[in-house]
Amino acid sequence: MNKPLKIKKRKKKLGSYPYLTVVFSITLSLFVIGLFALVFLHGKKLSTVIRENLELHVYLDKNLSPDMMDSLQNIIASKPYVLKKKGKAQIEYISQKEAAKKFIKETGEDFSAVLTENPLRPSLVVKISSRYFEETKMKKISEEIKAMTGVFEVDYPVNLIDTINRNIKIIALIMLSFSLILLFATYLLINNTIKLALYSQRFLIRSMQLVGAKRSFIQGPFLLHATFQGFFSGIIAAGLLFLLQQYAYREIPELSQLGETKNIAIVFGALIAAGIFIGLISSFRAVNKYLKMSLDELY
Repeated sequence: MNKPLKIKKRKKKLGSYPYLTVVFSITLSLFVIGLFALVFLHGKKLSTVIRENLELHVYLDKNLSPDMMDSLQNIIASKPYVLKKKGKAQIEYISQKEAAKKFIKETGEDFSAVLTENPLRPSLVVKISSRYFEETKMKKISEEIKAMTGVFEVDYPVNLIDTINRNIKIIALIMLSFSLILLFATYLLINNTIKLALYSQRFLIRSMQLVGAKRSFIQGPFLLHATFQGFFSGIIAAGLLFLLQQYAYREIPELSQLGETKNIAIVFGALIAAGIFIGLISSFRAVNKYLKMSLDELY
């Protein structure tokens, strides 16, 4: 007589549920929000670069002596609104001859054939710090420099400042709104994924509760697994973003000038922390939900 086949049932362990599905969902969510954060950082750096490329032209008196010119340049260089890179003020002196060469190159017209004297003035091209990139501040800077001895006139693109500031504010507002929506959507996605994953464990949770297991004992394995899942999801998301960033830098080399290693590292660290935090909160809430349910509600 043939013996009936025994089918071995795999026992469910407390806290065991489809890891890959949860890790994939968390990784995808973190990747999207991390990608948006990198775009935001590069966009912010680009706006700073655009602002720092603003040039304020200080036209000097024609008969200004070299000593007076050097003194004036040093005074302007010491001002806090002048952009400094590696401790050096970004000021360029353009002599009358250099100004004439530049004019001829840009316009293709040689005024020396008609005029006996160079009508152009020596000037200082001053780059302003992005913190002072406002119409009111630029007006005060212009008036301050114009009042200095040896300065004939100060010129800067007034309309351009207003246009750039307005566009940057609009873009920042749109990105802020989108980021809040994205954060909320990410939380909902991860939260619902973990809830669905824990649904298969509801009867096991009830069984442990009926035999007298404490809440902390039941919650422990779930929270531990959530920590590891959030950690690994954050690592994977950060790794994918790093590879994507390196690919973008290789295809568009200019983008690498907008990347700041410190801020990018903070984003990657924040993704890992967010994965762990959201995973823990979602698991904690889901387990508590099933602990509070009656037996009828579990079906």
